[in-house]
Amino acid sequence: MPNEVKTLEDGKIEVTLINAGIPTIFVEAASLGLRGVELQGAVNGNAELLARAEAIRARGAVAMGLVKSAAEATAGRPHTPKLAFVARPQTYTASDGKVISAESIDILARIFSMGQLHHAMTGTGAVAISVAAAIPGTLVNRTGGAGTDGRVRFGHPSGTLSVGAEAREIDGQWVVSRALMSRSARRLMEGWVRIPPV
Repeated sequence: MPNEVKTLEDGKIEVTLINAGIPTIFVEAASLGLRGVELQGAVNGNAELLARAEAIRARGAVAMGLVKSAAEATAGRPHTPKLAFVARPQTYTASDGKVISAESIDILARIFSMGQLHHAMTGTGAVAISVAAAIPGTLVNRTGGAGTDGRVRFGHPSGTLSVGAEAREIDGQWVVSRALMSRSARRLMEGWVRIPPV
């Protein structure tokens, strides 16, 4: 399942290419010179890092057969595939100031969307993580695969999320029969609405 793509420097890095939820390219955080606990402020102002991430994403798009050239991926297909990076659990502080302990998660995950680090995790990216965690040999599985219940808890910039998937290999192809995702919700407002009598 892991593949290699050439980077701008003509070096190679290991990636996992997967199409579940949304076409996604997974890399280890260290491949980008990161630890996996970064928030938007540490990434989105770093033009060199963003250019390297885009180079990997564009070459991954070619490897996935989504475009014919890296230039086409950058100019005409900036929304997919997504590029995500993963790392082993570490304690970090989420964007709201809450401390996320390493013991409460199985893996760290961050995703780029439209050339910027996402403020949380996209729903489709969460599905991609769940499926990649369920397939042996992927970077996600090797970094922090699913537990015995088939679920994986991952830390993202805004907190944590629990996902899961069931996948099995049929004739050399991985087939996903189920993907699970929990979502958080927060109260946005409360108040009164005055409706005049009729």
